[in-house]
Amino acid sequence: MYKKFFSLIIVPHSNRKFKTLTFSEKKVKTIAGITIFLIVLLVVFLVDYFSMNVTRMKYNRLLHVNKVQKEALDEYEKLGNKLEDMEKYTEKINVLAGLKSPEIMKELSIGNGNSDQSFEAPQNPLTPGVDMENLQLLRERAGIVGRNLNELVGFYENQKVLLASTPTIRPTNGWMTSTFGRRTDPFSGKTTFHWGIDIATAYGAPVVATADGVVAKASYEKIGGRTIIINHNWSGYQTVYCHLSKFNVKPGDKVKRWDIIGYVGKTGKASGPHVHYEVRRDGKRLNPYQFLLEEE
Repeated sequence: MYKKFFSLIIVPHSNRKFKTLTFSEKKVKTIAGITIFLIVLLVVFLVDYFSMNVTRMKYNRLLHVNKVQKEALDEYEKLGNKLEDMEKYTEKINVLAGLKSPEIMKELSIGNGNSDQSFEAPQNPLTPGVDMENLQLLRERAGIVGRNLNELVGFYENQKVLLASTPTIRPTNGWMTSTFGRRTDPFSGKTTFHWGIDIATAYGAPVVATADGVVAKASYEKIGGRTIIINHNWSGYQTVYCHLSKFNVKPGDKVKRWDIIGYVGKTGKASGPHVHYEVRRDGKRLNPYQFLLEEE
């Protein structure tokens, strides 16, 4: 039987002889089949590669979403715990400052001061949108509580300033020889009203400010002798120190409680070395004894 052959003639660029390759029909078909198989195999591989690449990109994107959601969940829990701690701290400050009044709590936007609320983490940390919305709400609430806490701390600091500017101590160490109220005047023998307290002590003993304030007056008066008047503007009180032998401050000076403002003397209308001490508010003279809170 006659067999078909295919010849491949290779013509070189040089003057060398032609080269001829002869293939039988069967061999050509075999080579063609193998070539087609390899091409199909290559196409399948490329399709699979690109498919896997798309899957890999989706997987990486899911990993990123999972990471973001996990970080959001962690931040959510941390914010919840922080908010709970801040509410407890707010309650402590309330106790320290004595601010349990509902009116004050309402004024500071604290609500009812209840810190028993608990913050539960979302059930599905991979649900997009929902957790981020809850997280944003929690952030806003934490911000509100933080601002309220700052207001409460400021309120408490104001209370400290108020207490610091309220007279609470004796102006000098000694013996109280005359109280606030009616008494027999040692010079005239008549019954008069004594507008302060007298504390007798050694001549030249230090006289201290009984609260924070500003020296409004340091001058000589006919009855009070060398007299110092201090305005405690924050609390609205005013204190008066009479019969001093010497000043240690001048008008306009800022003083703190326990600062030495002068020294005991017997200037003015005085029978011996002592300090005449008065407490006033809104022009009204008050009993200084009610403001002596320190131990004897």
